Amino acid sequence: MTERTFRRYTNLASALHILHNKCLTLLSPDTWDDRNDAFFMSEYKRLKGAKTILAICLAVREETYHHWQVFSHGADGVCIEFDSEKLRSAFNRQEGVRHQMVDYQLITQVNKMEDVDLERLPFMKRWPYGDESEYRAVYIDKDEELPVYAVPIGLNAITRITLSPWLAPALVPTVKETLKSLPGCSGLRIYRSTLIDNNQWKKLTGRVATPVMPSGN
Repeated sequence: MTERTFRRYTNLASALHILHNKCLTLLSPDTWDDRNDAFFMSEYKRLKGAKTILAICLAVREETYHHWQVFSHGADGVCIEFDSEKLRSAFNRQEGVRHQMVDYQLITQVNKMEDVDLERLPFMKRWPYGDESEYRAVYIDKDEELPVYAVPIGLNAITRITLSPWLAPALVPTVKETLKSLPGCSGLRIYRSTLIDNNQWKKLTGRVATPVMPSGN
């Protein structure tokens, strides 16, 4: 596993927002499906005495069915791939933003911890979520209550955009054309995922050895 590429699994509306505004938007963790994770973030906010805590989650590992199904399910799913160094640099330029890999822990491991470093809380999750291979950026503001926080990014940080494997092939050209028509986006590499229907994979059956039929008596 490498960290050369970060992937943001999202939907088409969010992708349009990112490309049009040239930014990544950090949002409240309150609506996260993983209530354990949301609780950790809430407690971190309380213990820090902060008015705002916002975050964005990125995947490090290669495309998986899990990522599409959980984070970008449906025909409007989109995966935006970023050059990790350029994205880290963008996060580094923003005061109040921390970013790092998420640490996945078993309950048996955390039960043995006597003292937990407060700064670990935003970057800890239960071991069963490990397949996400998440890299997370967190924004903290102790003085002001904010609903969102935008991190400016250059479009040259985007290395590829992958459209949902559930998007009907007939709709792909129109979606590509729409995304490429945005200012500065004409050179983007945009493809449809073949995760659930890949011709190269299916060709394997054509190389199956012909079974030897028993000769008759």
